[in-house]
Amino acid sequence: MEATLARIAAALERLAPPPPVSADPLAHPAYVWRDRVLLPTRAFAPVPIALLQGVDAQKEVLHDNLARLAAGHAAQDVLLWGARGTGKSALVKASVAAIQAEGGALALIEVAADRLDTLPALFATIAHVPRAFVLFLDDLGIDAVRDARTLRSLLEGGAEARPANARLVVTSNRRHLVPRDIHEQENAINPRDSVDDQLALADRFGLSLGFHVVDQDHYLAIVRGYTERYGLPFDAAEAVQWATRRGSRSGRVAWQYITDLAGRAGIAL
Repeated sequence: MEATLARIAAALERLAPPPPVSADPLAHPAYVWRDRVLLPTRAFAPVPIALLQGVDAQKEVLHDNLARLAAGHAAQDVLLWGARGTGKSALVKASVAAIQAEGGALALIEVAADRLDTLPALFATIAHVPRAFVLFLDDLGIDAVRDARTLRSLLEGGAEARPANARLVVTSNRRHLVPRDIHEQENAINPRDSVDDQLALADRFGLSLGFHVVDQDHYLAIVRGYTERYGLPFDAAEAVQWATRRGSRSGRVAWQYITDLAGRAGIAL
């Protein structure tokens, strides 16, 4: 019986897929944190940072902060907040790529916003690696007070706070991340305490960079920059019509227009 069970166990092991293995944390420019392992991104080719228009102040502050991190100096966790499509995510990736091009020992690790509970495992994976890491949580929206408190603890003051060679960079459409829970406030002994508890998460970020809806001139400047970069014709009226049909003006809409324009011209971006 023991021999039979051993053969069955061996057969099951052969059928089962091998456990995933983390990629070398020194070998790739960017990773995805998935199933508690680091996986290299298939292609890390952000938009060149010079093409990001109208966010010069945000560019400078974020680049300087991440450059300090790459150099092993003190650096801040960062919250990028504001209107959708205004270049928050693009700026994070472009800044990391720019510092890499300058020779900085920096990599990006993208973490799904619903995997906050796995961050301590990621911290343990990279804590002793001789490289700096941007832990990128894109489009974060926290609806549970428990999740907000978990992230606050990871940012600062908790037993499993993030290591010195890593900083969290978070994008969100909301400045304060956590919407007010009216029911909780109504039942609080002091309603102000509930508000303060929610705002305390945003306060944990040393840098908070706002991004705002662009006007038509700004939108056209973005389009013009892309057309010059890729050798495409610039037609302001057509670009405005595209944005009007989309019902929005933003860097994202400008890029979608450029993609359509390049496709019609038979050009691969």
